[in-house]
Formats: sequence, structure tokens, C-alpha cells
Amino acid sequence: MENSKLHILVVDDDDRIRSLLKDYLSENNYIVSTAENADEAKKKINYLKFNIIILDVMMPGQNGYDLTQEIKKKSKVPIILLTAKGEVENRIKGLELGADDYIGKPFEPKELLLRIKNVIRNNIKIDLQAKHQIGKAKIDLNKMIINLKEVDKKINNSEKKVLVEMLSNPGKTYSREDIGKISGITQERSIDVMITRLRQKIEVNPKNPKYLQTIRGAGYVLWVE
Repeated sequence: MENSKLHILVVDDDDRIRSLLKDYLSENNYIVSTAENADEAKKKINYLKFNIIILDVMMPGQNGYDLTQEIKKKSKVPIILLTAKGEVENRIKGLELGADDYIGKPFEPKELLLRIKNVIRNNIKIDLQAKHQIGKAKIDLNKMIINLKEVDKKINNSEKKVLVEMLSNPGKTYSREDIGKISGITQERSIDVMITRLRQKIEVNPKNPKYLQTIRGAGYVLWVE
């Protein structure tokens, strides 16, 4: 997902922080809207779609904790809380109310950017109705078919589960144990065989894979261009 397609709402009563974050995140190719309090934030949430909300806890009127709880009752939009309070109990309270992450003030904008990327990556869901492409292989998860060189190859449920997970997290290394839990396959040899089958369906040259690679001593990783 390209940053330019991601819309962030920054909610903070501090004009300086709103301005700083809007400039910094815009420079990093995000679309940024701002609100100075909960009421203004809710109005924008009602008519705009946001991919993530950066929310200050200590605001006049409705505070960030209560707003988080209200938003999470209606939406799954990820929320990162900003607060001057760094105590463990406050972090726990925010997470218990549904916040996805928490960063204490003062903070480095680069750290917030990394947290945004991490939260978004963890919340990306693969659209099973959409078609995906890995190199020259066209994947239809709904029909459970991979088309390579004009030839359709069926995938089974275990292969589909692994593809959904790996497409959701390109570049992440999965151990055999991880693959086993995802696919429901318990024997290591069977896991290796399944990966080999997937390579044959995805890779132009399965013996020299470009996308579904083995990381020696660690597991498997899927690279998507």
C-alpha cells in the first residue's frame, strides 16, 4: 500500500504539535488532516475515511481515552495515543481501551513515523476478492487459482492460508513452526513440500526463486515488487 493513499488524522489541542506533525507526515507522503479536540475529530471521522488516527490523551473536553473507546465501538481504524504521561498504568489503560500503540511526549517524529508504519502494516488485511500479482504470477485467492505463463494452477486451503498471511506481510520471515500454525500442517517435511509446490506455481524458475525464498536457518520469506 502506497503512503500517498494513506490518510492520517492528527488530534491534538497543541497548535505547534499539530502543525509539526502535519508538515512532517506530509513530507513522508501521507495525506494529513488535523483536529484540535474530540468534537472536531468526530465530525471529520463521520465524513472522511482515515487509515490511522494519532490522538492526544490530555485534551480539554472529551479526553483521548474516552474518544478511543467511542471510536473503537464503531470502527477498527488503528489509533496511536500521544501523552505526556509515561507511566505503565497509563499505557495499559490506553491499550485496554483499544489503542493500537502508545508514545509518550516528548518524542522524535521519526519514532512516531516508524510506529505508524508498524501499526499500518499489522492492520493491513488482504482482500480475498481481489487479484494479486507476484512477478508474472497472477493470484486469485477467491477462486484459489494461480495463473503463470497462461496456465491455471489450483491451490489448496493450506496453501491459500499461507499466501494470505505472507501477502499481508511481505518481507517478513516465517519459521517452519509459523508456517505449520498458519497452514495446519505439523510435519516439517510436509511444510517444505508445500513451499516447494507454491514455488512451482509462483516462480518462473522454481529452482532459483526470486520471490518465495528460503532464509537459511530461519525459514521462508515472500518478496513482492
